[in-house]
Amino acid sequence: MASHQDTDSSQENSAEWQRKLIQQLATSSLAEQRRARRWGIFFKLLTFAYLVGLVVLYTPDIDLKSVEHKQHTALVELKGVIAADKAASADNIITGLRDAFEDEDTAGVILRINSPGGSPVQAGYINDEIVRLRKKYPDIPFYVVISDICASGGYYVASAADKIYADKASIVGSIGVRMDGFGFVDAMKKLGVERRLITAGKHKGFLDPFKPAEKADIAQVKTLLSDIHKQFINVVRSGRGDRLKETPDLFSGYVWTGEQAIDLGLVDELGSASYVAREVIGAEDIVDFTPKEDLFERFSKKFGTALGQGVGKVLMDAGMKLQ
Repeated sequence: MASHQDTDSSQENSAEWQRKLIQQLATSSLAEQRRARRWGIFFKLLTFAYLVGLVVLYTPDIDLKSVEHKQHTALVELKGVIAADKAASADNIITGLRDAFEDEDTAGVILRINSPGGSPVQAGYINDEIVRLRKKYPDIPFYVVISDICASGGYYVASAADKIYADKASIVGSIGVRMDGFGFVDAMKKLGVERRLITAGKHKGFLDPFKPAEKADIAQVKTLLSDIHKQFINVVRSGRGDRLKETPDLFSGYVWTGEQAIDLGLVDELGSASYVAREVIGAEDIVDFTPKEDLFERFSKKFGTALGQGVGKVLMDAGMKLQ
């Protein structure tokens, strides 16, 4: 009987000892986590203070009054395809140009173009706004600087400038209009595919790639392209005036180098943006007024893309499981 009681007592002591050990381990672990957090916060604050110190020590003294009233050259970048949903949309470029002209310290404005062209409508919007801004701010010169390429809609925009500068190897011109398409009629016959197109309106399905092209349809499109081409030519003539040396090929859609474009009157001189700012405008400091996406917009787009891809994958996986 005594032996049984001793055994029970020993088990109780052992259980109590285990509970105390677990409590001590848990307490020690929590204390260690608190210490680690405190040290982590301390080192983060120390790093932040160090970085602030570096900024203060290595930032030169700035005379704010002199900066506020120092004139600069305003720069707006037009890069890539000119289209409503691109960085070179009329909304973006016009916003940058308005900000550039409206700044009280702007001595001159440069639009630097590197574009193969794009929408004639978007290019027209930009050209019209440049003409308006030049009339509103007659004392602020406006120049275009061509980098790699300024073709088609890009030159449509450029022609509104006081002067156009380019590099000797820049590609300039392509004053023309085009419409692209494909025809699959023979391929459908070989594959035995029947085209079924139902429309309301005699010409609603004109230029359908799955049926033979009709002469009347092609003539209609040529008339449309010809009208837009005439608008393009008129804009270039209005902007360049007597500087143009018109040849049979000038408005044919051909492109030329920067040097050749000078001979044709499409470009005035060779020069870069820094050259124009320093030697022509006389304000070497360049301030970029090109509208840019902020970090939140970029994150939102990336997050939206990633979310869409994730949802798509889930739906595809679910579809595969259901099959």
